[in-house]
Amino acid sequence: MLPIVGSSPSAAVHPDLLKAGVIADYVPTQRPKNVVYFDLETQKSADEVGGWDKIGQMRMSIGVTYSTARGDYRIYGEKQVDDLLCELQRADVVVGFNNLRFDYEVLTYYTVYDLRQIPTLDVLIELQNSLQHRLSLDSIAGATLGIEKTAEGMQAIQWFRQGRLMEIAEYCCYDVKITRLVHEYGAAHKKLFYTNRFGHKLSVGVSW
Repeated sequence: MLPIVGSSPSAAVHPDLLKAGVIADYVPTQRPKNVVYFDLETQKSADEVGGWDKIGQMRMSIGVTYSTARGDYRIYGEKQVDDLLCELQRADVVVGFNNLRFDYEVLTYYTVYDLRQIPTLDVLIELQNSLQHRLSLDSIAGATLGIEKTAEGMQAIQWFRQGRLMEIAEYCCYDVKITRLVHEYGAAHKKLFYTNRFGHKLSVGVSW
């Protein structure tokens, strides 16, 4: 397993990880005992495996979780995918962004267990149900917290081809951090902000 990252969102426990500046935490009023925030990156693109209906063949390069019970991040390579699956199954709830339609589908390559049976809050789907259209994590994080993603999925695939797993881990940790902060802000304030295609900042209510 790659090094475990410290619990503070701004901490740089490993010199190659989490180099971003300090981001304030938002503390929700209530949450289950162990919320596991989760994201993964893939080895291959949809084009390489023959389309978006074959997500399970894209295979995981790096997966990252943050557990509120432990108060830390954990980073999993493909060889540790069974450990990742165990952590997800033991969570009170798993929170992600597009994890039901994408991340869980990637993990079907490694397990016959139906991961949709895990209590899950998919922030993308929650917002899409309210707005009737999809939003990017960047749009929400930028408008709500004033922060943005450090890379994107195709860059992570290129890093995998180059053997640059630490860069993937850093990027994936930051995505988990952003998802956590967005979710906790929504829990505390019952709304999130986003920027629409015309550049206008709007709000949307959330019920988690």
